[in-house]
Amino acid sequence: MLNLRKHFIFNSLRLVSRRLTSLNTGEKPLINFPIFFNSKKYFSTMESQENHKLCMIPGPVEFHEDVLLSMSTPAISHVSPSFIPIFGESIELLRKIFFTANGQPFVVSGSGTLGWDMVSSNLIEPGEDVLVVNTGYFGDSFADCLGTYGAKVTQVKADIGDRPALEEIHKALISKKFKAITITHVDTSTGVLSDVKAIADLVKRHSPETLVIVDGVCSVGSEEIRVDEWGIDIVLTASQKAIGVPPGLCILIASEKAMSVFIMNSYESRKGMYFATPPVQLIYALHTSLKQITSIPLEKRFQQHKEVSNWIKDSLEELGLKFVPKNREVSANGMTAVYYPEGIKATDLIPRVAEHGVVIAGGLHRKIASQYFRVGHMGISVTEPRRKHIEKTIEALRENLNKLGYKSKGAN
Repeated sequence: MLNLRKHFIFNSLRLVSRRLTSLNTGEKPLINFPIFFNSKKYFSTMESQENHKLCMIPGPVEFHEDVLLSMSTPAISHVSPSFIPIFGESIELLRKIFFTANGQPFVVSGSGTLGWDMVSSNLIEPGEDVLVVNTGYFGDSFADCLGTYGAKVTQVKADIGDRPALEEIHKALISKKFKAITITHVDTSTGVLSDVKAIADLVKRHSPETLVIVDGVCSVGSEEIRVDEWGIDIVLTASQKAIGVPPGLCILIASEKAMSVFIMNSYESRKGMYFATPPVQLIYALHTSLKQITSIPLEKRFQQHKEVSNWIKDSLEELGLKFVPKNREVSANGMTAVYYPEGIKATDLIPRVAEHGVVIAGGLHRKIASQYFRVGHMGISVTEPRRKHIEKTIEALRENLNKLGYKSKGAN
């Protein structure tokens, strides 16, 4: 029974179902594993539950049933011999999605913004200069965080919906010695995609001692990011977006140049080390999701996100809608930021779309928050088309815009 219990926790619903039907022992199920007593609830998909609305915001995203199931465990010690290998393999799998052989992953309890604090408090001394490449709300906030810890912040900005030109970044980079440069890979407020590879190359050529720090909260898992090849020192991200795990994990990968790696090295070598209590059940969920993500070539995953992004943007463009990013080249593949048509407000559209069973997000950028909405398209909504999340989202937008009197381009 103990082997079955372990098998039950870590495998998919289909496999669990097969194993359960093979039980002919007549033994009473383990009483402290409640799923045995409510299997109907767990074997139904989350999205088919009566009151569930598709979560099509730029994070949290829809979660795979196996990811949710993997959190349904009894209390387990964070230094248990059964948990440490799961944590260790999760750290190894993270290297794959960051394309790094030597970078050290860190997984800690917290939101993605905790990564800002980790960077600001561990890498930057008060009075040191940091260059912030700013493409929206989260660039502003990262700059504020750095300033709170005493950094002297210089920002390079562009118009809303655009990204700073490489020439402007170069000009700033050679103006003084910077301890670090921060880049928001995808700013969730605008959907603008920064060219991390080109910026990192610029730093390598003109200021090689400067640390390259990437905020990848809205990009990791949906956009290509190659830590070793591009020469990145830090990438920080979170669990609830394209990685496809419920909120609660801050994930950071660091080059040896950036920070020491002793504590996570212990878990990776399958030895426990106490530094704080990690969120055990979320680590199980992370392990399940990373196994799914790395089961296919990552290049295929990135291509899927690009194709779905173009599908959504083409569909909305056919309706005559306009986007916050100025063109497709600077547009993220995991989300879309869309201006409301003239005469339609957030309070008109967003609640109606929710009544249609789809949740989208309002604007976030301080200067234009009331003028646009945001749609997320990451994770299983992209990689498992049988779920038809994208069709449902496009149809919900189209139908409710029509109900509000909007006449799409080409309509009679």
